[in-house]
This record gives sequence, C-alpha cells and structure tokens, in this order.
Amino acid sequence: MRKVTYSMNVSLDGYIVGPDGSFQWTDPNDDVFRSWIEETREVGAYVMGRRLYETMLYWETAEQTSSLNDDQREWASLWNGLPKVVYSTTLSEVQGNARLASGSLAEEIERLRAEPGEGNIAIGGAALAAEAAALDLIDEYRARIYPVLVGGGIPFLPREERHVNLEFVETRTFNSLVVYLAYRVVH
Repeated sequence: MRKVTYSMNVSLDGYIVGPDGSFQWTDPNDDVFRSWIEETREVGAYVMGRRLYETMLYWETAEQTSSLNDDQREWASLWNGLPKVVYSTTLSEVQGNARLASGSLAEEIERLRAEPGEGNIAIGGAALAAEAAALDLIDEYRARIYPVLVGGGIPFLPREERHVNLEFVETRTFNSLVVYLAYRVVH
C-alpha cells in the first residue's frame, strides 16, 4: 500500500511560515535542494492546500526561464509531471497536472492508494496536514529543520492534544546545518 508522507521545511521553533507570511529563511543550499529532488522522485501523487498550490505555481513555467540551474530544471521537470490534488474552497480551476479535490481528504487518499502506480502520496500544507494527522492518514513525518527561530506563524504540526507513537527512520545533517528528520507512525 502506498504510504502518505508529510514533509516540509520548518524553523527550530516549529513553524513552516513566519508571522509575516515569509519563508525566505528556507532558501535551500545545493545539498538541501538535492534532497528535495531525491524525495520527490519517490512521490507518485501530491495532495495540497490552495496556499501551497499557489506558491508552487511558479514551477509551472520556471523551466522556460534560462536563469534556472541544472538542479532547478530537474526539480521543475519532476514537479510538473507529478499528479496533484488541490483542496480549495475558492479556486474554480487549477493548472498543469493538477485537479481540484472532489471528495473528502480521507476519500481522496483512499482513491489515490487504490489507483495503480507506485510512489508515496505526499501531503503539503500545514492545514491539510493537520486534517490528515487528525484522521490518522499520515504514515511518515519528514522535517528539514532550519537553524532559525521565527517566533510564530504557521506551525508544522497542529497545536492540539494528540499522542502518536513514532519510530525513527532517518536523520541527515546538511552543509548549511539544516537537519533532516524522518519518523514513521507506529500503529
């Protein structure tokens, strides 16, 4: 069965976006960006909220920009080829290889797991990930922790009482001192 993963860049104090809405502190160096490419190669479908979808729209036309380096071109090619399901109450259409969600999050995950194909089902966006976590749909949590405190914003994990046992999967430290942590949910 395809596993569901939640992976984001996060500040040491637990936020994916700062109080001003910025995530400029997450600009990855080469080895962090390569890790995103490696991880994306393992993804068969991406489920995301509207805000993340709109942020990632940049990559729909980025390949046409001559200022991209080889890694960025490789990322754009992987990202654009990836099937995406977007949750939004305000969008009426989406671009590229994306479709608007037609069912609940649990129904969409079940549908994606049942489809032929390989690769993880990635969840993107804190609000959608919080919903998936509450529904016990996430199989693995992955965080790239940046050495910065942003003091507030959108948290990586919901701030609600919930106990989930996790099992260590992997850790890695990058040249920029970003630390990658991966944990699997123990059922």
